[in-house]
Amino acid sequence: MLLNFCGAAETVTGSCYWFQNENSQFLVDCGMFQGSKALKGLNYEAFPFEPEKIDFVLLTHAHIDHSGLLPKLVKEGFTGPIFTTEGTFDLLTYMLPDSGHIHEMEVEWLNRRNAQRGKPAVEPIYTKADAAVCLKNFSIVEYEDWREVGAGVRARFWNAGHILGAASIEVEITPPKPKSSTMRLLFSGDIGPDHKLFHPDPDAPNNWDFVCCEGTYGGRRRTEATPEERRAALGREVKEALARGGNLLIPSFAVERTQELLLDLAHLFDEGELPTVPVFLDSPLAIKATEVFAKNAHLLEDTGSHGNPFRRPNIRFTGTAEESKTIARVKGGAIIMAGSGMCEAGRIRHHLKQNLWRPNATVLLVGYQAPGTLGAVLASGAKAVKIQGEDVKVGASVRQIDLYSGHADGAQLVRWVEARLPVKSAIFLTHGEAEGLKALAADIASLGVSEDRIVIPRLDDAIDLRSGKTTGKTKVRFRRKVRRLEPKAVREPDWHNDLAELSLELRRQLDEAADDRSRKTILRRIARALDLDSKRNAERKKRRP
Repeated sequence: MLLNFCGAAETVTGSCYWFQNENSQFLVDCGMFQGSKALKGLNYEAFPFEPEKIDFVLLTHAHIDHSGLLPKLVKEGFTGPIFTTEGTFDLLTYMLPDSGHIHEMEVEWLNRRNAQRGKPAVEPIYTKADAAVCLKNFSIVEYEDWREVGAGVRARFWNAGHILGAASIEVEITPPKPKSSTMRLLFSGDIGPDHKLFHPDPDAPNNWDFVCCEGTYGGRRRTEATPEERRAALGREVKEALARGGNLLIPSFAVERTQELLLDLAHLFDEGELPTVPVFLDSPLAIKATEVFAKNAHLLEDTGSHGNPFRRPNIRFTGTAEESKTIARVKGGAIIMAGSGMCEAGRIRHHLKQNLWRPNATVLLVGYQAPGTLGAVLASGAKAVKIQGEDVKVGASVRQIDLYSGHADGAQLVRWVEARLPVKSAIFLTHGEAEGLKALAADIASLGVSEDRIVIPRLDDAIDLRSGKTTGKTKVRFRRKVRRLEPKAVREPDWHNDLAELSLELRRQLDEAADDRSRKTILRRIARALDLDSKRNAERKKRRP
């Protein structure tokens, strides 16, 4: 039995586990890669498996880094069922077509640039129509109910407390050989923090053969905050931003984070803690997701008992492109919420171009920023950034608040693992950055778990689950495979990030130079470093008759 780690290995995106045994092949999640261009390039490459040979998919939740390549999977030959919860499916009826639309729009823009540069056109990863076809493959499961999902495989979904519909997935595999024992695995999905808005605390049984645990916030400790303390912190940030006189931009994930913020803002408005300034929710996906939350309000905690808790007179949903463009006329005193949460796509990039250079504007980051993303660059204190190929000065105040995370912190992850013990063979730590995963491994070892039982896989690692299954003593055995990316390329920003940083620094030095003579001196130094003079002279000689 082989477990292949096809994503979210020493990175937080592209979650995908590929299981192979004598009876079947299946996936847990099939997510999209985000971050550096090297990572995002994997979305365009062939899968490390043959889609037509995958029998079924178990999906933990709706976030695109877990679900975003499902339409591509179907497009390339997968015909089996995708098992998930009703909440996840409700969200994906909007999220996957929206993702397809974004791919189409981004490729359209890229192909215009490619045509100008004499480069060939490219195709989108998948289209809105491909996503609609994919949705026909979904099969709904109830929490805590066993489902026979394939030959010798059954699964049960447990509330993960992360977003609407999110689950940890219990899998039991019975080999076809007589007298072979059943293997029990648990895939955490993304684990929510204790006492998260909308959801109960994460849950699942204990006593496993193998556990795959996410480690997004491994080694990190967040300040414990009550709902009142969280709202008060948000209120302070909003007040300070409005006092500066400009707009407050909140890059926000369309699902869950947006709804949490809307609920807290509404509470602050209703209690008179904030002036009732205009709030623009400028994201078609976030608007649709908010309607899904309103539909399921009776199943959620903390929403109140009457009507739509997300609607207020000063909260304006701007669904169309025309409505979105009108926001550019607002120069100050408004809150603008738009996706994406890491500033990688969507309308937030347009609003950043309009506002980021303004000294009176504020950008409030309210979630995790993966390395290489525009959000991470802003969080690092960059003085200028590139947005859609243009240099934009950062004049705005960039702030962060870490009280809205949908992920358990390091201490909460350790408590979640402790409640799952004993684990007979191995705990695999995934969906985290290398340093965070190492810290989480050390914390889990302090529970008395043997260090050789805590494994941090790398991208495209394949592990033979038979090794150590019966005795509990054999060290987990890796199968050598060709890697699509080397570990360093997975963990670190790539040369595209370095080039963007160099370009911005060059522009800064040229702008700050005393005069044109100084600017020419800077350019000559670069030319010498690149040996441009000799290359130019060689070209001139070629042109001479």
